[in-house]
Amino acid sequence: MLTAAGVLLVLLLASASAYGWERDELYFRMLPPAWAYPDQPALTPLLVHGITGLVDSPVAIRVVAALIAAAAVPLCALIPREAGGGVLAQTVAAWGCGFGAFSLVLGHSFLTGTIDLLVWPAVVLAAMRAVLRQDGRWWLLAGAVAGLGLSNKLLVTFLLVGIAVGLAVIGPRSWYRSGWLWGGVALVVGLGAPQLVYQLTNGLPQVRMGAALGAGRGPLDLLLVVPFLVVLISPVAVPAWIAGLLAPFRRPELRSLRFLPIAFAVVVAISVVGGGQPYWPFGALICVFALGCVPVETWATTLQRRGFVTAQIRWGAVVSAVISLPVLPLPVLALTPIPAINRAVDDQIGWPELAAQVDRAGETHPEAVVLAANYGEAGAVSRFSRRFGDRVVSGHNGLADLPTPVAHSTTVIAVGAQPARVRAVLTSCRVVDRVENDAGIDTAERGALIAVCAYPDGSIPALVARARHLG
Repeated sequence: MLTAAGVLLVLLLASASAYGWERDELYFRMLPPAWAYPDQPALTPLLVHGITGLVDSPVAIRVVAALIAAAAVPLCALIPREAGGGVLAQTVAAWGCGFGAFSLVLGHSFLTGTIDLLVWPAVVLAAMRAVLRQDGRWWLLAGAVAGLGLSNKLLVTFLLVGIAVGLAVIGPRSWYRSGWLWGGVALVVGLGAPQLVYQLTNGLPQVRMGAALGAGRGPLDLLLVVPFLVVLISPVAVPAWIAGLLAPFRRPELRSLRFLPIAFAVVVAISVVGGGQPYWPFGALICVFALGCVPVETWATTLQRRGFVTAQIRWGAVVSAVISLPVLPLPVLALTPIPAINRAVDDQIGWPELAAQVDRAGETHPEAVVLAANYGEAGAVSRFSRRFGDRVVSGHNGLADLPTPVAHSTTVIAVGAQPARVRAVLTSCRVVDRVENDAGIDTAERGALIAVCAYPDGSIPALVARARHLG
């Protein structure tokens, strides 16, 4: 397992400087320290903002992301070990979890899900130890990790609800009479109190965020959460995680872990019903995959079968690396479907070019303020623009609550698709450019309009208020 962690760390560090800043990294760089933001808790933005304040480079923050991803590898390997798995089970779990497609995405860029690579397996491992060892003290660790995890991302509540439902439906229900379990619940509430209070006192912004993400998505779009499970790790990993779902029902020694497949099903169901992103169940998926490595080891009793398992894991790791990491030169990448498949790659391309186009659009309007339609555009201008780096605003997510750097301007450079309520107060708009990138890759921003507009009202705070939106 340590070999897998070491190889992963080297690979992530070697690719850390390729392509460029990821959209969310640019956003977090802009967010000042706060208890929370309308779209998420504070921990990841706090770390990214602090690191970039010292070293304003994506490599600096990606070193931290790589270390977190590498640390998650032995943690995942401990799950099959706890379930009685030997060296092969632990090895397959380590390589599969570490080199899964979405694990590599989270290890390359510092996103909110990066820290969850540690949080979810740690909660599941602690719950397993509590049940298998009949030692309730492990519920305290599970509660502490989950409570601290709430300061980074609220999705861990899905896992907690899933575990609670699993214990209630299929057991062991006796834990509900244990003070240790309720002590763990108390730790979740106590350590997560700042985020819970923020949600309750601000009209449950995370609920509104979920609704915004699900808006416009039909039933078929929401059901994509289920087939997306096939590619989150790798298609070759599917038999293992299916085996992980079945193992507690087929192996007497794992009977007390039957709550875990129920918890997984609950996480997936909440993700579908809540209009979630297809990657939301990933933390639960790597845990059932790791558990499934125990029956994989039992099956691989011959040299031929062990060789087959090893080859499949290696093949899956190579394919995942090509899809998830910036390993292809940009001219080659442009000829592949990878940017359309993996938006995290797409979101690392073209930001300096966008800022340069904004600079050219405002050459004769140094007094203008840039209004970006989304936080990626705003982050790009803030980081790379020579003219407007300190004159950019946006109403997207947490940026809407920041103090405006300029109070008044009657000229606005509008970047991207602005809502109707913004267009209603901008006049004489003249499209001067469309966003392009040197690689010629069809990114999400490519083709977005850059327009110079008159803004008779002049109040930038009022303009940002009109532009406020979640998504």
